[in-house]
Amino acid sequence: MQSEKEIAPSVLCISMKLADTMKFTPPPASLRNPLIIPEKIMMGPGPSNCSKRVLTAMTNTVLSNFHAELFRTMDEVKDGLRYIFQTENRATMCVSGSAHAGMEAMLSNLLEEGDRVLIAVNGIWAERAVEMSERYGADVRTIEGPPDRPFSLETLARAIELHQPKCLFLTHGDSSSGLLQPLEGVGQICHQHDCLLIVDAVASLCGVPFYMDKWEIDAVYTGAQKVLGAPPGITPISISPKALDVIRNRRTKSKVFYWDLLLLGNYWGCYDEPKRYHHTVASNLIFALREALAQIAEEGLENQIKRRIECAQILYEGLGKMGLDIFVKDPRHRLPTVTGIMIPKGVDWWKVSQYAMNNFSLEVQGGLGPTFGKAWRVGIMGECSTVQKIQFYLYGFKESLKATHPDYIFEESNGFH
Repeated sequence: MQSEKEIAPSVLCISMKLADTMKFTPPPASLRNPLIIPEKIMMGPGPSNCSKRVLTAMTNTVLSNFHAELFRTMDEVKDGLRYIFQTENRATMCVSGSAHAGMEAMLSNLLEEGDRVLIAVNGIWAERAVEMSERYGADVRTIEGPPDRPFSLETLARAIELHQPKCLFLTHGDSSSGLLQPLEGVGQICHQHDCLLIVDAVASLCGVPFYMDKWEIDAVYTGAQKVLGAPPGITPISISPKALDVIRNRRTKSKVFYWDLLLLGNYWGCYDEPKRYHHTVASNLIFALREALAQIAEEGLENQIKRRIECAQILYEGLGKMGLDIFVKDPRHRLPTVTGIMIPKGVDWWKVSQYAMNNFSLEVQGGLGPTFGKAWRVGIMGECSTVQKIQFYLYGFKESLKATHPDYIFEESNGFH
């Protein structure tokens, strides 16, 4: 047998010969330039600007999956999430991915082949829930509503009685329209009919009151990059004991290993069992989310929500003085964190958006789904939830309209002519 001393040189020789035969294309010239990312005022429907504190948190060293410091930070994140969701659920954690991953995780875990799900459709996110549910083989039933008005409790109750679904899916705050869907009483009706309530709170959480336990919500997810003011790529979720029992008693395993909430929840320490590796989490995003949650806790949910409602009122008044209409007409049904501004006849919305970005570094985003080509959407989220930012938005928005459409004049209360 060869000794280690005899093997080492031969291995080195083979490696050198291999290196000599390697031929690659030249490195891309674009990567020789320094990375330059300009500051932008992110006042669309998300993502939002992060605070310096949140951004600084991402400069910490990367931690490995089983470092004690990472687990401690994850526990602090869970505490913060229970606070903003207003829940005692142990199965509160984060999914690695954007808010779409939260939707996928809920639907793929709670629905099996043939399960009936009722989806209340009046915006693009419910439409996507329909497509996802169909891909998982569910028996999808829908009720349709206009994108500027919420479903009444009576309408939802009748639909639940008619279809007898396993789950009802509702969008609390629809960022494609700026519509707010009331949730009080819905969970109670669902549970009277042995139905689980799944809620999309991506654009609403921390912008309006939300009470997961009090409203008997079984599954919820939100977007870290929206009102919370954290970076995209990590999605907070929470599931009730009732929903967890449904997942534990599935006839088949969840179709997506990556979003299996039994495996993921184990790694996040949600269950009384030893932790096992599931996937490599983005530790630096967890640090950033921890700091965003700490900022919310320091200010308090009540003050956070009041501040955003105040900002929304200033925005509404400013738009009214400019003669512009809001997509959701009834103030009771407006989502304070996202507002759809109707595009006046004859106005090229894209020119306005481009001018605002090029001259003010201000994001003036167009519509999506039911508002595409009909409205702009302005967000009051993250670091842009201040009176000063709203006033700047109104100024930049008006100047951009004037510059791109000089023949138009603004007349208060008489519309845009």
